[in-house]
Amino acid sequence: MDNLKKARENQAKSIIKNLEKRNMTAYYCESKDDCRKKVLEIIGSGKTVSWGGTESSKECGIPEALKANAECTVFDRADYTEDNMKEFYKKAFCCDYFIMGTNAITLDGELVNIDGNGNRLASLIFGPEHVIVLAGMNKVSTDVPEALHRARNIASPPNTLRLGKNTPCAVDGRCHDCLSPDCICNQVVITRRSRVKERIIVLLVNDNLGF
Repeated sequence: MDNLKKARENQAKSIIKNLEKRNMTAYYCESKDDCRKKVLEIIGSGKTVSWGGTESSKECGIPEALKANAECTVFDRADYTEDNMKEFYKKAFCCDYFIMGTNAITLDGELVNIDGNGNRLASLIFGPEHVIVLAGMNKVSTDVPEALHRARNIASPPNTLRLGKNTPCAVDGRCHDCLSPDCICNQVVITRRSRVKERIIVLLVNDNLGF
């Protein structure tokens, strides 16, 4: 193992202890493959599952693996049209497991996220029985101010490009704290603790995931 991966592993183990102090369950995954296997192990069979707009999940091959599991009921936004999107949101909000990435995670175990519609963060806060948060070690920030900077200036600009949004950050790659009609930074949520013990499950992956 090279020194960077070993350092990230040590850092992940320290963050896991801090997440557990905050009523969250956390696991260390050596690779994207390990992450996918752990997600499937946690969910098991006979569960309802959905996810937010997460590039991290795609990079780990999780949606395909879940859809291939006939014993799980999957709610995928791609299977719905604009006319029945509300139906999808309601099902996702009440599922057994909701999967999402995070824009940033602090060394102390706080999750920092920015959202456009708010469905992803609504599910993080309340609704699904369990929330699985995928966090590549590239998402680690020293503290909340640095995490907010990361969410606004590193995660949001490529997300606006992915979604085809016309915002100032899509043009020059930095946050302008805009009020654009296309703004995807409408909700900012800092999760410092899970009220329900072990409801939030964080997988720290020793790789770069998402934006």
